[in-house]
Amino acid sequence: ESAFSSCKNLKSVVIPEGVTEIGEWAFNSCISLESVVIPEGVTEIGESAFWGCSSLESVVIPKGVTKIRESAFISCISLESVVIPEGVTEIGKYAFCGCKKLKSVVIPEGVTEIGEWAFSECENLESVVIPESVTVIGAKAFYVCKKLECVVIPKGVTKIRESAFSSCISLESVVIPEGVTEIGDGVFSNCKKLKSV
Repeated sequence: ESAFSSCKNLKSVVIPEGVTEIGEWAFNSCISLESVVIPEGVTEIGESAFWGCSSLESVVIPKGVTKIRESAFISCISLESVVIPEGVTEIGKYAFCGCKKLKSVVIPEGVTEIGEWAFSECENLESVVIPESVTVIGAKAFYVCKKLECVVIPKGVTKIRESAFSSCISLESVVIPEGVTEIGDGVFSNCKKLKSV
């Protein structure tokens, strides 16, 4: 926990084989961190582990990881690409919130819930693939994703929480499946270009 927090000159990290968990706040506010190598033995990326690593440009999350906890990569403002492997079942709230350069995300099969605010304020996010295993899209999950143009919500989704896609000002089309039983308040509010639902 907080192992390397605020090591402001740290530029690269290779996490050794044998590590199974990256603890809470482990690399929080390592503002010069540009690259990190996470080994396959890691199963969990802890809460706020890379919060505010503002120079981090890409992350490959290895196959063994099952949980990306709350705020794990929040405010990684230079993060352009992230690979989320199959096997991940949890993307916590605020996980990638404020990753302003992130352009595309593929959420793997096995994830059942996209946490609230998970990808909010990812202002350059143009595409997202949501798998059929997802049943809940959390509140403000994609709030202010200004470049997102199209969303296909898969058959498994039953709940779209409040403001999930609010202020996605480029969103033009949304496909909502028959199995959805709950659409929260303001889900598509301020989606000025939305033409078909």
